Amino acid sequence: MALELRLDGAVVLVTGGVRGVGAGVTRTFLRAGAEVVTCARTEPERPVRAEDKASTFISCDVRDESEVDALFEEILRRHGGLDVVVNNAGGAPFADAANASPRFHEKVIGLNLLAPLTVARAANAIMQRQEHGGAIVNISSVSATRPSPGTASYGAAKAGLDNLTATLAVEWAPKVRVNALDVGMVETEHTHLHYGDEAGVAAVGATVPLGRLAEPDEIGCCAVFLASPLASYVSGACLTVHGGGEVPAFLAASTSVAKERKEPV
Repeated sequence: MALELRLDGAVVLVTGGVRGVGAGVTRTFLRAGAEVVTCARTEPERPVRAEDKASTFISCDVRDESEVDALFEEILRRHGGLDVVVNNAGGAPFADAANASPRFHEKVIGLNLLAPLTVARAANAIMQRQEHGGAIVNISSVSATRPSPGTASYGAAKAGLDNLTATLAVEWAPKVRVNALDVGMVETEHTHLHYGDEAGVAAVGATVPLGRLAEPDEIGCCAVFLASPLASYVSGACLTVHGGGEVPAFLAASTSVAKERKEPV
């Protein structure tokens, strides 16, 4: 088997693919030769570009089933098929679980769990009719597998998304492969809203074993891999992309105490 990460001519949909991690995913698929369609509720000022290629845009609220159906109808009209879907749209603002309203939690779970299911179902209906099938990549989070204080419903939704990934991989095989990326901290145009100035971002990055936050295009590279023939026998998997995670708190505490006592760590 050739070691090939080219996806020349492949038709790819990236939900929420116009900014942040989604824009990085879009750029990476463009560099791999794919024809990339992005969607979001609001059209960006300019399309996402990489080298001499540009993505196209279709407005869609992925929480609305009728809009999702219209999105896929338009993709079929323009391109005649669909090879890859990256379920990237998601996120949640910080909110204490006890004080946030039930409606708030419902909306967060709707965007991060139910919307990916709606998009995946529509994609599967197309891919099952294609001789070559297709691939779905869900952008999940490390919050799926660890406590998520301040974003409880988001973490719960991402845990559900990981389980959904494994289940759909079984139900939709062998035509459609379904995988997920459990993503850690990524530096985007909005990182400063969470971590402050450059010093704050650097301090947070220093807690990661690799010493920094991820770049959006690095998440894109992992998505391209899971969508490519190199991952032809990978389905139902959750690939953790977090730079090594976090140093356990007890190790940091024990190291600090040892230093104070001038003992060997």
